[in-house]
Amino acid sequence: MTDAAKRPDGPDGEEDSVVLDAKGLRALAHPVRVQLVGLLRKHGPSTATRLAERLEVNSGTASYHLRRLAAAGFVAEDTERGNARERWWRSVHQLTRFDHEDLAEHEPEAALAYLRSVHSAYVLRTQQGLNGLQTLPRPWREVFDMSDATLRLTPAQAQELRDEIRSVIDRYPRTSAAEDSRGTERVWVNFQVLPEGDISPQEED
Repeated sequence: MTDAAKRPDGPDGEEDSVVLDAKGLRALAHPVRVQLVGLLRKHGPSTATRLAERLEVNSGTASYHLRRLAAAGFVAEDTERGNARERWWRSVHQLTRFDHEDLAEHEPEAALAYLRSVHSAYVLRTQQGLNGLQTLPRPWREVFDMSDATLRLTPAQAQELRDEIRSVIDRYPRTSAAEDSRGTERVWVNFQVLPEGDISPQEED
């Protein structure tokens, strides 16, 4: 599972990414922190006050969570922009990798809290997009889509589907906060491969 604003720029997609360990997982197990990292990745460096306005929380709350993220290595103070009265923050990475199979086994509560935080961020982002849908130019309204499908698959087929969707997405250019290509807009693509809750647990050999 990945949570990203852009494709990593380094060799093999690793230089600009971070793989969650137990400490990082616990640090991100809060919806405000997931949203703060997402905003810094999407829009670039910012202050606690500006980030708080976007999230509709007070600046003290944003500052607290930014400090916790900094202690875990997800954000850092942007010394080129900051001054004695105003601290700017930047994202250290553009991609988060979550090896949920191994980490969830050792940190089940933190893993579930993190996934719920990511889900909350997705819900908020979807709501924001829907709120602005009617004000978009018609060509963009016409490409809007919100759909779902329930399939009957084996685990191997589900993995094949997931990998195929990812390969399609990877064919298209990613964007960073600093890029502005003529004629293009930032488009958020979100997909989930989620087993439904009525699957019976099985004993492992």
